[in-house]
Amino acid sequence: MMQWPFGKERRDSAALTQTAPLQLQRADQLARLGDEAFDLLVIGGGITGAYAALDASLRGLRVALVEKDDFASGTSSKSSKMVHGGLRYIEQGNLGLVRHSLLERQRLRRNARHLVQRLPFLFPVMERDGVFDARLAKAFGSLLWTYDLAGGWREGILHRKLGKAEVLSHCPSFREEQLLGGYMYFDARVDDARLTLAVARTAAFHGAAVLNHCQATAVKRNAHGRVDGAIVQADGREITVRARSVVMATGVWLRDWDGRKPGQEPRLHVRPAKGVHVAIPWLRIRNDCTVTIPVPGRSRRATITRWGDVSYLGTTDEDYAGGLDDVHCTRTELDFLLEGARSALKVDLSPEDVVGSIAGCRPLVGPPGGKTVEMKRNHEIHVAADGLVTIVGGKLTTSRHMAEQTVDAVEKLLGRRTRCTTTSAFVLGAAGYDAQAITATGGLSAHLGERYGTEARFVSDLLAARPELARPIVQGLPHTEAEVLYAVRHEMAASVDDVLSRRLRARLMARDASAHAAQRVGDILADELGLTPAQVAQQVHDYRRAVEREKQILMGDIQC
Repeated sequence: MMQWPFGKERRDSAALTQTAPLQLQRADQLARLGDEAFDLLVIGGGITGAYAALDASLRGLRVALVEKDDFASGTSSKSSKMVHGGLRYIEQGNLGLVRHSLLERQRLRRNARHLVQRLPFLFPVMERDGVFDARLAKAFGSLLWTYDLAGGWREGILHRKLGKAEVLSHCPSFREEQLLGGYMYFDARVDDARLTLAVARTAAFHGAAVLNHCQATAVKRNAHGRVDGAIVQADGREITVRARSVVMATGVWLRDWDGRKPGQEPRLHVRPAKGVHVAIPWLRIRNDCTVTIPVPGRSRRATITRWGDVSYLGTTDEDYAGGLDDVHCTRTELDFLLEGARSALKVDLSPEDVVGSIAGCRPLVGPPGGKTVEMKRNHEIHVAADGLVTIVGGKLTTSRHMAEQTVDAVEKLLGRRTRCTTTSAFVLGAAGYDAQAITATGGLSAHLGERYGTEARFVSDLLAARPELARPIVQGLPHTEAEVLYAVRHEMAASVDDVLSRRLRARLMARDASAHAAQRVGDILADELGLTPAQVAQQVHDYRRAVEREKQILMGDIQC
């Protein structure tokens, strides 16, 4: 019998399209952790842990996911926001990783289509002091052909060579002296924090118990020495979570705690690599794509990516040995970025132009020695003799595949084998979403669509019922009070920082304005969660203090 190719997708779409938003009450999730017996407990609510919970839930396992802070509060909200294969991995000879990453990129483009959008990359060709000079341009063109053939073609558009005027049409502030032209190729970008949240909520939709602000303090083992759960702490309570298997998906934090028994030798060596990004008002740069810029006298490059009304200027891959809960962009790193920008652009950027910053560490797997930029981005899965499963390494783009292999390892321990379905599994908000139709004419519908997909209707339901919620929450940004209310009711936001740093991304895009908005966010939290005035005041104080400290470190007023 003949089946039309769109038939299955329509069934998938119908299954994920609801008439009411997903209800995730914190008290219910806490009760489940203590009352139920799970097949799998995932420790770590970054993108890899969230995808592992989703994959296992879709395979019929009883799953719990816990995160000590907020979903994506670590590396998964502080990435470059790029979903890509990685040109430099071809230079490293790791073509297999590039090929697979580009396949996973397109899966994300389909399965999280409201959050993952096409992103053009521009490489300028200069006579000298550029990312590429005229002598290397031909070789770089060959590299881009390799990239396209490895899977870049899946985006439906191939790289192209640009003339000088075309380069300037994409970035008018670029210096014209020495500019010969450029190359443009195509990858994708994502709001990493919202993607992680969407994956975690989709896992909950399929039956997983998910909880943020719930710290695992110890992995439990039974009388036979086999892993059988963990001790977690949340809301002043200590809970014993029973689970037949446990996955450590804590990313770079594996450096400090890996769940192994005392006296056991570590099997995986995690090497944190720090990346930093600063936000600058878009009108200062006016780029419509990601521009790779040179930094004279340095081997590293920097990138500038537009997002909304700001442009992110950043670079990655510097060794980091400090505290993982207190990572910031320093004045030295800011000066490095501004030096590169000033050398490439006709704009005299200063530290005072910066409206926000992020710094995070990616978990590279390998021993000390050599440059982190030269290390491969492969992931590793380790299954200990007592059954503890650990996943670390890789990158955001390949997180779904990492989770698939992790759950395969879990199922082997549990004596079962089922098929992974996340290759075509939509996350909430993606099924039935038409990006071109929704965003074509802009406005509130486009703003909500790019953040919530088909779930945007639930935010607009709040606006229709209470028009006063249309008030902007952060000056200069398009977010409304309705989005704060939705974040608390349906996205498990439990603090001012949860809302402003990750649900809205306001701390990165408008740091100082977000501090002014903290009190109003706290008031909404109080109304919804029953917080006392003292609790609200403490949250507002903590947020403003954190923002001010971040700014002082960035400006060099204090040392990190």
